[in-house]
Amino acid sequence: MRVGQPLERAAGGGFCLIYAQSATIGRCMTTSFSELKLAAPLARAVADMGYENMTPIQAQAIPVVLEGRDVMGAAQTGTGKTAAFSLPLLQRLMQHENASTSPARHPVRALVLLPTRELADQVAQQIKLYSKHTQMRCAVVFGGMDMKPQTAELKKGVEVLVATPGRLLDHIEAKNAVLNQVEYVVLDEADRMLDIGFLPDLQRILSYLPKQRTTLLFSATFSPEIKRLASSYLQDPVTIEVARSNETASTVEQHFYSVVEDDKRRALHQVLKQRGIRQAFVFVNSKLGCARLARSLEREGLRTTALHGDKSQDERLKALEAFKSGEVDLLVCTDVAARGLDIKDVPAVFNFDVPFNAEDYVHRIGRTGRAGASGLAVSFVGLDSRNDARLAADIEKLVNKKMELEPFEFEEQQPRGRFNDGRRLYNEGGDGAPQPAAPAPRQYRSPAAASRDPFFDKPYESSTDQPPAWENKAAAPVRAHSMNIKPKRKIAMLLKAMPVPAPEPAPAPASASESASSPASAEQES
Repeated sequence: MRVGQPLERAAGGGFCLIYAQSATIGRCMTTSFSELKLAAPLARAVADMGYENMTPIQAQAIPVVLEGRDVMGAAQTGTGKTAAFSLPLLQRLMQHENASTSPARHPVRALVLLPTRELADQVAQQIKLYSKHTQMRCAVVFGGMDMKPQTAELKKGVEVLVATPGRLLDHIEAKNAVLNQVEYVVLDEADRMLDIGFLPDLQRILSYLPKQRTTLLFSATFSPEIKRLASSYLQDPVTIEVARSNETASTVEQHFYSVVEDDKRRALHQVLKQRGIRQAFVFVNSKLGCARLARSLEREGLRTTALHGDKSQDERLKALEAFKSGEVDLLVCTDVAARGLDIKDVPAVFNFDVPFNAEDYVHRIGRTGRAGASGLAVSFVGLDSRNDARLAADIEKLVNKKMELEPFEFEEQQPRGRFNDGRRLYNEGGDGAPQPAAPAPRQYRSPAAASRDPFFDKPYESSTDQPPAWENKAAAPVRAHSMNIKPKRKIAMLLKAMPVPAPEPAPAPASASESASSPASAEQES
């Protein structure tokens, strides 16, 4: 069926594809929340949030999910996909609502998986708002935070569990989460969840779930490969596309400017000044480039914060909260913030670096122009980069729209690069970018004449009474041993003196009488 025709469902209940435009939805199904037969607590929560009319994806997906069918839903960013799966899930879970305090009466019945921590936290907050007047419990678990508070909340029992794959597997292995009673599984940003990086973890998680379940897939982009892979996880699915696949929002004004790499920051300043933009996302491709650009913009007088994967979870949440509250003007981030974040009234998105994946471009510019508001998306294509030109061509092919590459015209031409006068003095230029301060004129004076020694003014005079130096060499000493043997060193030693024995006294000379008697005595002895 083509876009613009009334909605139809394929006969036989097999795999069907539903296309619609907002102009035709009114003739086919209800577009007001009041016409949905929601439970009183849910209808009250919807009224508290000010919801009156449904968006196209909500008008088509909610009735199908209420019937218990598997759904693959594709819609532009900012069209309310979270409510499209949250409200019908809560409606079907109302039959299990109870006020018991026993954890066994509150098993996990709905599992919502998301690729990023910030998106998981945001979706959990939305579901808690929808279920605030009910007895159902909702919890969120994601990495970067202490597991003990999450474990304590899971032990109390929850009906709806929102999680990222890695941390959920940690809780499963720790026996904190039991998923054998799950009835509904939602893969939000399904194209990223089915990516090669998340697929092994996702397959492990699905192996813990019952075979009989309802599976819902929602995203803004679906490639043919992802659709084929997704069909293996769905049973008799209904595919809902409210617009052409990978289409960007018509309310977003898109510009591609060719700029030399060194001039991108200056061009950013000029666009912010000319358009009077107060807040904006600035996307880059690397964590290191994100941190460097945030520091540079901060030095140039802009209130800036950075959001990337190398920051702790506490730092990431604080940066996001500061941007939401208006404490900072620019959120410089990687593709961690490209998907699902719903921040109202952000007027512009800047692609400081052209994204490596064309699908990420659709998600990046989806941070502005949400819920029918107007927005601006500016991409800087490196004039001296062939890679940027190739990536821009991939984006044109994906969105099926010709992107005119416009040369960027600066208000005042200036030499590129970083200049200073040796004292790091900078002035603010006309476009808000730092301009080198004009160096003060220096006055030079000739150095004072130094006193000269007349000896150095004399001509060279050779001495003839001494032989040349090469003939006056002393004979090299003859070594008594090899050069590889080190000579012995003389070391001073302190030796103990040995006592000298005293000489024996000489025998006294014998007298005459003794000599005469001695022979006689000798004879007697004999």
